[in-house]
Amino acid sequence: MRTKLRTFLVAGVSAAVAAATTLTAMAQAGAESAGDEAASYPGRNPVVSTAQGKLRGEAASMVTSFKGIPYAKPPVGTLRWKAPQPAAKWNGVRDATEFGGSCVQGTGWDPGYDKPTLTEDCLYLNVYRPSNSTKKNLPVFVWNHGGGNTGGAGRDTDPAKFITRQDAVFVTLNYRLGAMGWLYTDQLNQDNKDGAAGNYGLLDQQAALRWVQQNIRAFGGDPHNVTLAGQSAGARNTCTQLAAPGAKGLFDRVILQSGGCNAPARTRTEAADSGDRFAAELHCPTGTGQLACLRAKSPADILAAQQKVSQNSSVYGTSVLPADPLALLKTGKLTNLPVVVGGNSDESQQSVFGQYDYRGNPLTAAQVGDLIEQTYPEGADRVEAAYPVDEYWSPTVAWGTIQSDQRACRDQTLRDRLAADTRTYAYEFAEKDGPAFTSIWRLGTDYPFGATHVNELGYLWDYLGTALPFSADQVRLSDQMISYWGSFSEDGRPNVRLAPAWPRYAPQGDLLQFQAPSAHRVTYAQIDAEHNCALWNDISPAM
Repeated sequence: MRTKLRTFLVAGVSAAVAAATTLTAMAQAGAESAGDEAASYPGRNPVVSTAQGKLRGEAASMVTSFKGIPYAKPPVGTLRWKAPQPAAKWNGVRDATEFGGSCVQGTGWDPGYDKPTLTEDCLYLNVYRPSNSTKKNLPVFVWNHGGGNTGGAGRDTDPAKFITRQDAVFVTLNYRLGAMGWLYTDQLNQDNKDGAAGNYGLLDQQAALRWVQQNIRAFGGDPHNVTLAGQSAGARNTCTQLAAPGAKGLFDRVILQSGGCNAPARTRTEAADSGDRFAAELHCPTGTGQLACLRAKSPADILAAQQKVSQNSSVYGTSVLPADPLALLKTGKLTNLPVVVGGNSDESQQSVFGQYDYRGNPLTAAQVGDLIEQTYPEGADRVEAAYPVDEYWSPTVAWGTIQSDQRACRDQTLRDRLAADTRTYAYEFAEKDGPAFTSIWRLGTDYPFGATHVNELGYLWDYLGTALPFSADQVRLSDQMISYWGSFSEDGRPNVRLAPAWPRYAPQGDLLQFQAPSAHRVTYAQIDAEHNCALWNDISPAM
């Protein structure tokens, strides 16, 4: 479940204080690096060489950052709805102390997104590393942001507390969103002989990963030790990359947070039908002339049509994505890379709140009864008996609990399928008493979100320039989670000294549950019982 409101992934980069240490990383030629001169960080404005040219970043006492790095040409004009093209080279030294533009998207409740974003020139990434590390060949952590494939940007994520504790190079990226990233019509397919139609956002992510392979040594990173991680839609995109031939060899392990290949991608027929309906909203009929008509529309026009006919998911049956990732997962052919996979115990409370209470229309008990009847007609009586509305803080919370439990039981199936084929580490984030994710926390509501969607992210890094007010126990949990994620990014095994062992997951086996002050091991049966999975697996079987 997800709301049509933005799923927020957030952050704003906090740089720190004054830089002192000299760091050196050889930039080599070819696919492993950008040039043949050493990159050094002697002061506040370090310069590195990349394949496209030199960049001047900003070094502070804790974090050195390079922002707004173009990894592809701006996808404007005739490049709208085309596969990303290599970024142009430049002469001199390019300033890399400010973020590049975010991709076209509507408004949302995240700070900084109160107005639509209408910038198509948006294919930029950002690189961060700890200023006080002298190490070369650091693990590389690439973050695939969430937002329902219709919102968010790399600039939202501030990885300072992660990289300064883990000695890692951290990359955040933008990719095309909504119709700009996922529109497919037969005319677009004919115009894209490389099979790019409907998967431009997916190809953007691959272009950014190729840039990492070519350039990351200049920033002290190891291109042979790359973790691709994502949350929500970012996790689904990350899982989809496992099925994409063009992504092979670009990363070495994956982290899937609150998402994955647990829903099918679109067929070309489904995507073409949706794309033509989208085009019709813009008065661009099928056949000759449709593409020119679409490319003549403004970003504002595109967003308006997108509100009526959503475009936000990949298309399979093409050379870019030959097979449905879910089908590959079911047949054991998706991946053999190490995987961390998990979700939050109260995932859907955020989206349910956004759909009802946030809009000023909280659910009534009668409405919850109607929703149960409509959604689970074969098991409505059993659901109502298992979730008596009057036992919850409000009817909306009752409906959020129902949706969260069903999702948690689907996640069990995703974990089992992955573990059957590759080394897997499974978790559930269950810290219910912490501050809600940044955008909700700013609302000041007393709605009991629990461990809802996106809440785990603040324990790993910060968003939109906001460090949440954690308790001492929650800070301890945050430290543990950063250590686990960092250890996995080093060698594919989340082994942390002086912390509970994270067992390799076997189908219906043990996993790690994160709840302040410490992670602890729980059994499949415990998670099953907590979320009424016997009921949900009978009423609404997963995948």
